[in-house]
Amino acid sequence: MKTDRYVITVIGVDTVGIVAGVTKVMADFGVNIVDIRQTLMEDIFTMLMIGEVKNENFVLSDFQRIMNEVGASFKVEIRVQHEDVFRFMHRI
Repeated sequence: MKTDRYVITVIGVDTVGIVAGVTKVMADFGVNIVDIRQTLMEDIFTMLMIGEVKNENFVLSDFQRIMNEVGASFKVEIRVQHEDVFRFMHRI
């Protein structure tokens, strides 16, 4: 079974429930958290995660759409990118 990894970034003004909302969607889609970093600078919330998917029925566009809806509900920006795309875009 193929394993895909995704970089998930969250940034915005801190509010109660952001982590719970994001991780619930991840659990619903079978995305396992491999690594997670979170920072709060005054009231600015940032979170960077690497999620891993071993489900061949996983549909990235559906996952991104639901993450965008969660982001809108918390007024934060959530981006989901395949790890290969993320690394390619950020290489020197």
